[in-house]
Amino acid sequence: MAASNFDKCFKFILQFEGGFTNDPKDPGGPTNLGITQATLSAFIGRQATIAEVKALTPAKVGPIYRGKFWDNVNGDNLPDGIDLAVFDFGVHSGPTRGVAALQRAIGVADDGSLGPVTTAAANKADPKTTINAICDDRMAFIKKTKAFKVPRFQKGLINRVTKCRRAALSMV
Repeated sequence: MAASNFDKCFKFILQFEGGFTNDPKDPGGPTNLGITQATLSAFIGRQATIAEVKALTPAKVGPIYRGKFWDNVNGDNLPDGIDLAVFDFGVHSGPTRGVAALQRAIGVADDGSLGPVTTAAANKADPKTTINAICDDRMAFIKKTKAFKVPRFQKGLINRVTKCRRAALSMV
């Protein structure tokens, strides 16, 4: 089990989720350390200001990543490496998508909800095969997004999945 992997996986995520940005071509809107204004608003229970988004620090976003992403993909109960692949996909494209990719990789119903059936199957699956399948699924999904159609985003998107695959496989 990967209960101790949150900090390691969170550190991996932050290398891609840099400082403040508000790029009109990025559908996320105002974002800092990977946390959008909408995500921060949901977390604090009211509309967050752009100044609040700009003021985010790794210490402030850690609980958001844990609650909104890690816990939603049941990261503590996934095998080493698979946890990172599902978590990073979930951060980048939504936890439900990351879980559904895992489910397709391990041959269970892909409802996007990580319950006991998915957890048990993930823990029995070959981790390297599963990680590769999740990353392949993710790459196929990313290539269909609006962001991928923006040439300046393509290299970064491909690089992130490539580095995630490598890091996840190194954890096995």
